[in-house]
Amino acid sequence: MCGIVGYIGPRDATPIILSGLQRLEYRGYDSAGIAVLQGGEIAIRRDVGKLSNLMQLVSTEPLNGRIGIGHTRWATHGVPSPHNAHPHISRNGRTVVVHNGIVENFRELRAELEAAGVRFASETDTEVIVHLVQRERDAGHALTEAVRRAVRYLRGAHAIVVLSADDPDRLVAVRIGNAGGVALGLGDGEMFIASDIPAILEHTRRMVFLESRQMATVTRDAYHVQTLDGEPVDAEVHTIAWDPVSAARGEFKHFMQKEIHEQARALTDTLRGRIDFHDGCVVLPDLTITPEHARRLKRIVTVACGTSAYSGLVGKFILEDLTRIPVEVDYGSEYRYRNPILDEDCAVLAITQSGETVDTLAAMEEAREKGATLWSIVNVLGSQAMRVADGYITMQAGPEIGVASTKAFTTSIVDQYLLALYLGQQRGTLSCEQSQAHAEDLARLPDLVGQVLEREAAVEALAAETYHYTNFLYLGRGINYPIALEGALKLKEISYIHAEGYPAGEMKHGPIALIDEHMPVVAIALQDAVYEKMLSQIEQAKSRGGRVIAIATDGDTLIAEKADHVLYVPPVSPLLSPVVSVIPLQLLAYHIAVWRGADVDQPRNLAKSVTVE
Repeated sequence: MCGIVGYIGPRDATPIILSGLQRLEYRGYDSAGIAVLQGGEIAIRRDVGKLSNLMQLVSTEPLNGRIGIGHTRWATHGVPSPHNAHPHISRNGRTVVVHNGIVENFRELRAELEAAGVRFASETDTEVIVHLVQRERDAGHALTEAVRRAVRYLRGAHAIVVLSADDPDRLVAVRIGNAGGVALGLGDGEMFIASDIPAILEHTRRMVFLESRQMATVTRDAYHVQTLDGEPVDAEVHTIAWDPVSAARGEFKHFMQKEIHEQARALTDTLRGRIDFHDGCVVLPDLTITPEHARRLKRIVTVACGTSAYSGLVGKFILEDLTRIPVEVDYGSEYRYRNPILDEDCAVLAITQSGETVDTLAAMEEAREKGATLWSIVNVLGSQAMRVADGYITMQAGPEIGVASTKAFTTSIVDQYLLALYLGQQRGTLSCEQSQAHAEDLARLPDLVGQVLEREAAVEALAAETYHYTNFLYLGRGINYPIALEGALKLKEISYIHAEGYPAGEMKHGPIALIDEHMPVVAIALQDAVYEKMLSQIEQAKSRGGRVIAIATDGDTLIAEKADHVLYVPPVSPLLSPVVSVIPLQLLAYHIAVWRGADVDQPRNLAKSVTVE
């Protein structure tokens, strides 16, 4: 969960940046660094481990200057080390960069730069950015224009801040997609930049938030926002309340909306340090399995409740496909009451956001007594489900305040994907080429999620037309059948509308009797192996007078002729399609609830962590 802090003004930048990074420590990281313009030269201090290590380094090797940038890094490309930590500096020492996100095409860019004589000092993808910027500077472009030209080469979602020794009066910040936020803090004769509000809230309440494909040039007394095409932007200034709740919610109306929009960043954080994008090798430091153990496994049983159970259903498709191990999914609340069959050749995987869900913990206890290997996927560090497991994977979603889970759902799916890759590699069911292909799919995922989030306006408009209905039917097939269940759950949780998720192939076995003009049918109909079957289901719903809302793949004109409304998502690999297809359904539930005046973040009768049976 990388953090960015920048400062320009009359004060010493070092303590301001370090203090801001401290306020972002909750996001998680494995190294940290700071760059300050000192005596006309860029001075950098970097270290691995906790921020206290960097602060100790700075105390022995001081930095003093009026402009600087800092970063906490969670590794994606290259192991945690001082030379892989941010900031990264150009070969002539005149330009320095910090960055959140994944440069999807960094291999091609690195090869191109190396062919031109650039020598790299790290294994990171970020370093290509600083060399691209410096190349544009060498071509005679001013800093802002050089950054604008450089970032056009990048694929993926990014948050970037650039400092140049040749332009000591400014910082340049860029946001592309949803790799993380970029907030400009407006002070009196000083300016701040941060990836999240808490880093700079002690200095100013007035903030500007960059949207995707926007960049800002920041000086001590002013800021100028433009699009990546050079068009000026009249950015809105937000006044953030001092109270912690409003500050944490930031520019969003509700925590649920904020957490939906945090998913691209949360997915990036979930991947950091766990998969080598060079060769697809997965490392799960808190869940170590020997090849012998992996090959001995005969069965995996996933236990979970609610949203986590639907995540487990998606994970069943992924795990079975990549590991060739049979997977069962059980409700934690039912599992221990049927004397389940378990032994030492079985692994039980518990999924729980809070790590304290009592029914899931009881299922884990049952598994422990029967001698099964016990794993957990959790979001809350130190929780009971983490402590009692033989190994665990953390979701890296960050705090989830809204009762209706969103980012914990998608990050737990990706955690299961990483587990499947890890087991597949240990068992020998995945070749190097297959692992590399899966790594490339994962590298693209945060940007694809970001693209869907940028289409929120279309979902909000649809909500305005449909919020008065009292029943919805959600249909899906294959790996997206659990997304139909999750979409229906989200709608009923926060809008109090009755909704039912169903496998589309079962529609004629009961639910079709309910379909008429008063029941919208939400059909997940991506262009995948079951696409034609979903088209058939849509036609059957239409023939009964149903109003069809389709989740479809970009460019699908055929479905637009059949459905009443279409929400498009970008093409994505089949095993990762649920992560993309669920985003419009989360947004639809949210906006319908807002239109109905419901308490989105605290829906009636529900709690964030269910700790009683």
